[in-house]
Amino acid sequence: MQTVSHNDARLTWEGAVSVEFSDEWAMPWRLPFKDLEFYPHENLQLKASLPSSVRLRFITDATEIIFNTAVLANDGNADLYADGKLVSTQAFKNGDTKIAFGQLPQGRKLIELWPNQKTAFRLSSIQISDGAEIFPADDKRPKWITYGSSITHCAAAGSPSFTWPGVVARKKGINLTSLGFGGECHADPMIARLIRDLPADMVSVKLGINIYGNGSLNQRSFLPAIIGTISTVREKHPNIPFIVCSPVWSPDREDTPNAVGLTLKIMREQISRAVSLFRKRGDENIHYVDGLKLFGPELVSNLPDKLHPDAEGYIRLGENFFREVFEVLKIEV
Repeated sequence: MQTVSHNDARLTWEGAVSVEFSDEWAMPWRLPFKDLEFYPHENLQLKASLPSSVRLRFITDATEIIFNTAVLANDGNADLYADGKLVSTQAFKNGDTKIAFGQLPQGRKLIELWPNQKTAFRLSSIQISDGAEIFPADDKRPKWITYGSSITHCAAAGSPSFTWPGVVARKKGINLTSLGFGGECHADPMIARLIRDLPADMVSVKLGINIYGNGSLNQRSFLPAIIGTISTVREKHPNIPFIVCSPVWSPDREDTPNAVGLTLKIMREQISRAVSLFRKRGDENIHYVDGLKLFGPELVSNLPDKLHPDAEGYIRLGENFFREVFEVLKIEV
């Protein structure tokens, strides 16, 4: 087999905000890795190192591909797509240093590797069949950025491409960047600035559940933070579709005040109000989506801990988002 270096220009990372290169590996990040100090919480930095919904893309006629890595720190799996079709999901173990895919379709094809959403991924090299060729494959499709919590990070997804944003992006045929950070969606001003500064054709945010759980904003500061997030993003994305989602259903949190007096019902009212303020001022391309329409009490069997969907629940969430955004609201990207 022949070897392709980790820094070969024919390899394209999509869904990553930045890519860190050392002499030995390339690692995708979902924050600007050189500026991590501006995102100061250690758990946020950790979650940004996990490549949820990131893809490594290239075109090749190889029928066997081995992805050599730095030591993988957890058990997990990775998905490989050829021309948009899932051809293999390969499991790996804690301590492994390669993920191998064989018996791939003949001929030239677009390859997309979805690394595991729960494990940092450092690519050392790629090995492809002797005599095979490799070509770049930049993704020119419309760009969608989505921001959220662990429910957007989707640790419980059955495999990396079945995060709910991944389900939506593949069905719609758009280029996804997922800023789903488990435990770390707090309407941070620096995240709003990041979204503002990234290229985007559509933005969505799903806000509230981490703020509820941590009491990081209260009844005085929650609505202003939502307004500030929207306003910051709109500075450079004034006209693109902007989808603002409230929390999905969580039975223990609907009517129970948290440490600072917020409930999920109050948060939904406040998020809806924020969107209404912008629409009243002429922003016709900002839209509110009630989280209960994305994942409501009818899906209780897919909510094992009463907070996070299971693997099937994430697929249902993605299907419901697609319906509400692209069929009910008829958003065009």
